Parts: sequence; C-alpha cells; structure tokens
Amino acid sequence: MSPPDDRSEPAKLDPALTALAARRMRVGLGLTALVVAAYFGFVLLVAFAPASVGALAAPGLSWAILLGAALIVLSWLLTGAYARWANDSYDAEVTRLRGERGAP
Repeated sequence: MSPPDDRSEPAKLDPALTALAARRMRVGLGLTALVVAAYFGFVLLVAFAPASVGALAAPGLSWAILLGAALIVLSWLLTGAYARWANDSYDAEVTRLRGERGAP
C-alpha cells in the first residue's frame, strides 16, 4: 500500500495569506481594467470620431497625438502606482506574515 499523496488533498491556506493574495489580485485587475478601458476608449474615439481627434489642438499637434501621448503617460503612472503599492503595502505584509511563521 502506497502512502497518501499530499497533492490530492485541498491545500489548507492561511486566511491572512488568502486575503492578501485576493487584495493583490483586486488591485492588479483594477489597474489593468483602467488601462484597457483607456486604450479601448482611445481606439473607439479614433474609429468613430476621426474628424474630432484629427483636429488640431495646437499648430502641428492633433488631438490624436496628444491623447495617445497622454495614454502612454497614464500607463506609466498606473504602473508606478502599482509598484509603489506593492513595495509599501504588499511587500510589508508578506514580510510580516513570514515573520509570524518563522519562514525565510
């Protein structure tokens, strides 16, 4: 008779770790949804209102170029926001949980 396989039983996860993972997923999905919505909004604007985005915002600068650059900056800012949240909040919580369990 072979010993029982530990992988066959459901993992017994720590509720604090499960909550932390869920929070990380919510933050990541929320920021991803913002970027996707902004990109799709830009594409839909270009597709359905080309005259509006083709208009000049300043001499030699169309609204499309301006909005496209703003979209890139928004992506950088949201990436920075996630990195800051992960470094300040998430990593600190992981370190605290590891310390409570004596894990390396």
